[in-house]
Amino acid sequence: MNRIALRVACAALVVAASFVPVRLRAQETASKPETVAPAPTKVAPTQHTDNDYWQTHDRRLTTDFPWLERFKEENVKLGPPAAGENRVVFMGDSITEGWHLDQSFPGKPYVNRGISGQTTPQMLVRFRQDVIALKPKVVLILAGTNDIAGNTGPSTPEQIEDNLASMAELAHANGIRVVLCSILPAFDYPWQPGLTPAPKIDAINAWLRKYAAEKGFLYLDYHSAMKDVREGLPSALSQDGVHPLPAGYAIMAPLAQAAIEQALRQ
Repeated sequence: MNRIALRVACAALVVAASFVPVRLRAQETASKPETVAPAPTKVAPTQHTDNDYWQTHDRRLTTDFPWLERFKEENVKLGPPAAGENRVVFMGDSITEGWHLDQSFPGKPYVNRGISGQTTPQMLVRFRQDVIALKPKVVLILAGTNDIAGNTGPSTPEQIEDNLASMAELAHANGIRVVLCSILPAFDYPWQPGLTPAPKIDAINAWLRKYAAEKGFLYLDYHSAMKDVREGLPSALSQDGVHPLPAGYAIMAPLAQAAIEQALRQ
């Protein structure tokens, strides 16, 4: 065999050998399966617990992401403020939605525009419809905890802060006085455990305080008045560690009223 033929034969053997392990691996159907699952990532999923609430929530994200239909008819019925009316809009998530404003502020023209489960990008999209178009004198913005929980996917602190700033600046540009509310304490989220939200909440609240001071907005600190030693909501104020009981709203109401009065004096 000459030298060229020898090289060709050797090359053919190498190529043929390279296919053997691939073919064997593809056929090893009877091999023992892995018994240890890979470590989970820290990224919160967009799908949550398997119940009707979250199935409806996740389905709506694909049909009406900000849920503009939620208050569309109510906004029309509400109409413009009466002469001399100090209308105030409370913008937020389930913490706001669950707040009976008529009980905490009887006789006050305060409008609840909280939607359970919502994150700051959703609120930002509906902000013009559910706040600016209602022509309030003051808006209280309480948002961000659901972003940390990953209700609409992962969010960085900077993204949350950008959305909060955008809402505040939209309101200010339209002559609405801004009250930026601290995120309430939370040691853990029962629907998304293990995310360690407390330090993230502290960091965003520190940014909110600084940003409000720089822009001339008001900062409303619920957090300091409600936290326990774990930087969460105590059982006396919340059943699930996230949503206030009436005792929690009883702490929030006078703080909110004082902030509204100060905003109206500006």
